Amino acid sequence: KDLETDLQGVYDKIKTLSPDVPVMLDMKSIYGNFFYSSKVCGDRKSSIDPTAMDAMIADLSSRGYYLIACLPAFRDYYFGLNQTSNGLFVSSGAYLWADGDYCYWLDPTKDGTISYLTALVTELKNLGFDEVLFDEFRFPDTDNLRFSGDRAQTIANTASLLVRSCSTDNFAVSFVGQETFSLPEGRTRLYLKDAQAAQAAAIAQQTGIADPSIHLVFLTENHDTRFNDYSVLRPLEAAH
Repeated sequence: KDLETDLQGVYDKIKTLSPDVPVMLDMKSIYGNFFYSSKVCGDRKSSIDPTAMDAMIADLSSRGYYLIACLPAFRDYYFGLNQTSNGLFVSSGAYLWADGDYCYWLDPTKDGTISYLTALVTELKNLGFDEVLFDEFRFPDTDNLRFSGDRAQTIANTASLLVRSCSTDNFAVSFVGQETFSLPEGRTRLYLKDAQAAQAAAIAQQTGIADPSIHLVFLTENHDTRFNDYSVLRPLEAAH
């Protein structure tokens, strides 16, 4: 919401941080509104001036900041509405399943879904980002879906495909998930939300990640020293 209400204020605060501090920016809403000048799916207006966002990204990239673009992956109202064949349908019926926010969800197995996400990653990489972080990289929490496959394995397969096709030696494709998320091989990281500092070590062990100090990131406002053995990203106000 800070980007929507005070983009210049956010920009000014970021510039007070050292360039060795990673900066993560939300780049698309769950409804499919882009916060930058995207050409992937045409004009989807948002309350953020995309030209101003483009200029901020270009400037921060030129200053040497490590930039992370965060966007919801399979939760996208507009793409589901306009590309219904790539959406998740209710278990009995010919209409798309929608969540409590009236958002449609995309089928991770569909070529159209994968092409869409791949195009977004390519676009954001060309814009100057060093990493793309997929949030909502999961199935919705419901049994009312027309999908009979193994959900966890499907998510793992799609994650592996995106990392293989989009990551490079200097560009990462990462995911927000649970500690049970199957992180693929390659330049990628697992981001965890809402972890308790007292459980940080146990959670890191549960992930099975060989080098959690590199491939595991906690998203938290907490400055507890028990997070110090891992990578941590905090909201802008907490970072200050």
